[in-house]
Amino acid sequence: MDLAFSVAGFAVGFIVGMTGVGGGSLMTPILVLFFNVKPALAVGTDLLYAAITKGGGIWVHHNNGTVRWRIVGLLSAGSLPAALVTLQALGVLHERGINYDRLMTGALGVALILTSLAILLKTPIIKAARSDRLAAVRIVHKKLQTPLTVVGGIILGVLVTLSSVGAGALGAVMLFFLYPRSEAKQIVGTDLAHAVPLTAIAGLGHAQLGTVDFVMLGNLLIGSLPGIYLGSHLGIRLPDQVTRPVLAGMLLLIGIKFASPMLLGT
Repeated sequence: MDLAFSVAGFAVGFIVGMTGVGGGSLMTPILVLFFNVKPALAVGTDLLYAAITKGGGIWVHHNNGTVRWRIVGLLSAGSLPAALVTLQALGVLHERGINYDRLMTGALGVALILTSLAILLKTPIIKAARSDRLAAVRIVHKKLQTPLTVVGGIILGVLVTLSSVGAGALGAVMLFFLYPRSEAKQIVGTDLAHAVPLTAIAGLGHAQLGTVDFVMLGNLLIGSLPGIYLGSHLGIRLPDQVTRPVLAGMLLLIGIKFASPMLLGT
């Protein structure tokens, strides 16, 4: 057992359990920056890690009636085919011996930047979506809600498959905007119910490409599962007004670091 990976898993799990945010957005950058894991291997391993750690939450939310399965179906109609197409494209690059690490680090950077903005702008986005004074928003909700949900799923499918980031905070903010009358717990449950099959399919696809390290995955899980348990049972919930800007700022800086080479062409 590699103790360092288990410690990293415990730290991320503890943060998730204590704050409810940060798992998917933190694990891949940690693996790439601190452990020098190749981006494709970090993304593939983190996808299966996310599917396993989040899997049990579906049953809890389903039993509590906080999953809107119609919305899950619409998101999946876009995200799952998009994930499969993206995996197919990566497979072609792999067969041709083309190194796509730069593509994945660039996608990771973009996903982290979008996630950080989603975290920061969550409250104003929800207020705007719920405002009865914005006619354009009402039109979106009434006429374009269904197709935009599918399109949103497509975007998430590509981003998550390339970066392992986006199924959590970014997906939740997207749902808050498209379904502003839904309760927060319904958004969380629906987002989770969509994230698990998406990360599982994308992760299994990466496994077929050989970009999943199952030993590393096991070490991460050994640390993260008790970390999540302890973090969620300590009863110490940091104020949202503290965790949101800190997490968003950190993800923004990391995202810029990853995305800048691709955006600047260096």
